[in-house]
Amino acid sequence: MADEKENEGLVNNVDDLKMSRGEKAEIVVDLEKLHNLYVYDEMENKIRFSDIYKHQKTIVVFTRHFLCFVCKDYMEDLGIIPLEYLQAADTRLVVIGPAPCKFIKPFKKETGFNYTLYTDPEREVYKALNLKEKMEHGDEKNNKHVKQSALMGMLRSTWKAMKVQEYEGNIKQQGGAFILGPGDVVHFAHIDGNSLDHTPINDLLEKAGVAPVSFPKDKRVQHV
Repeated sequence: MADEKENEGLVNNVDDLKMSRGEKAEIVVDLEKLHNLYVYDEMENKIRFSDIYKHQKTIVVFTRHFLCFVCKDYMEDLGIIPLEYLQAADTRLVVIGPAPCKFIKPFKKETGFNYTLYTDPEREVYKALNLKEKMEHGDEKNNKHVKQSALMGMLRSTWKAMKVQEYEGNIKQQGGAFILGPGDVVHFAHIDGNSLDHTPINDLLEKAGVAPVSFPKDKRVQHV
């Protein structure tokens, strides 16, 4: 009974919580703790994390480091979502990365992502949401958004890292996806088990009540 009281109020109005694709699991989201955590925009302004979804239902995607080729491909596809689809569902889209905020502008340019992108360089929000910090690569066949082979992707990421000579986020940090708000409401939660365990974008849109998107097929990695 004491444990029940201690955990009471940590998750409010939970519709659908998932630990990994197809598997149900309990995810405790400490909404009160999130009220006191901040992310940063490209001008180094602090934004209270809970303000992101305070007034509107919001899809919040947490990426890995900005040199991750899988995240780059996923971001490119997120950027394809038409604004009118989100507006029709009264939903906004926000992405958060674990990199220093100085990398926001170049990453948006590289991926063509024109929605809101914040960073959490100290990964305080990542930690509060219990997102995994473990280097683990998944199977490309399980990710609908990968457009390049692992070998080619890693070569490109390594080349970029050599040019900037700086890590763009903790390489062990994994991401996740949440649908939050308005207010302290959690509609959906997914914690990535590995670097390829992203929630398919149309699954995420469906959970948020947003119309599905058709993605170009010619650039996808073909698996035999």
